[in-house]
Amino acid sequence: MAELAYLQVTRVCNQKCQFCSNPENGRIADWNDAARFVDDAAARGAAGIIFTGGEPTLFDKLPDIIAYARERGLPSRLITNGQRTARRDYLRGLLSAGLEHMHVSVHSVRAEVQGELTGNPRSLENAWKSLENAGALGLRVDVNTVINSLNADHLSLNVRVLTRRFPFVTHFVWNNIDPSMNRASAHRRLVPRLRDFEVELHRAMNWLDARGRTFRVERVPLCYMSEHAHRSTETRKIVKSETRDILFLDEKGLRHQDLRAWTYGKGPACAACSLNAVCAGLYQLGVYYSADELCPSFESADAVRARVNEESSS
Repeated sequence: MAELAYLQVTRVCNQKCQFCSNPENGRIADWNDAARFVDDAAARGAAGIIFTGGEPTLFDKLPDIIAYARERGLPSRLITNGQRTARRDYLRGLLSAGLEHMHVSVHSVRAEVQGELTGNPRSLENAWKSLENAGALGLRVDVNTVINSLNADHLSLNVRVLTRRFPFVTHFVWNNIDPSMNRASAHRRLVPRLRDFEVELHRAMNWLDARGRTFRVERVPLCYMSEHAHRSTETRKIVKSETRDILFLDEKGLRHQDLRAWTYGKGPACAACSLNAVCAGLYQLGVYYSADELCPSFESADAVRARVNEESSS
């Protein structure tokens, strides 16, 4: 299956998220470099381009690079904090340029929590407007959430509120916080224990599943995914042997992520786990997380592989 390519177009932002893994460094993509990346992605038969940042809507040439990707036959997606896309005329311009899919970051439906996490008291208000605009314009839109200690106790509230207010939102992505990256490493209080969000994540996944919504979960080991193991991003990539190309605007530069990128640390309990072969393990094991939090699962790995392949082909 063809994979999406990720292109950072700017490392400037209009928020100060405490857990940001790609914080501001002032860099803006050179047009020739960005166009060359799109050309290469098209030549490789990529499924599309995801524009990210920083905050990609602060890249002045975003409509132009979206249009260029469309000319090369590549559908465009956007990962945004939803502040500039709160202006419907701006979002309409991106749609006209060829934008097909948008991910809006909503970490909490409690305005004070979203405001604290993002350093912007109007963050949730503007994200709501962006979701409303996407619905009005008929643009496909998903919700991205970083799991952290401030929202770990209301993940299911988030999806209940979002699905009721925006019934056209049908896909959700949870990323457990990356505690090793940049700003997050300076805010260790935001790193939850796995058990802090276990119940709420389970409730949220069940809520969405019962209502026909889809979702993906990253950096959460399968012993905390219960019957939803096939919705783990890493597990899906392991099963399908997926790769990914990302152009970073920092010292990492162009990165080709292969299967090794989807495997983390394993603890003693993993040896007895029937899902060991399809589980990435525990990210930052022995640094921010303890192997004591892991436990073996006895679900069939073949059943998980079959569900991944079944969803991928549907």
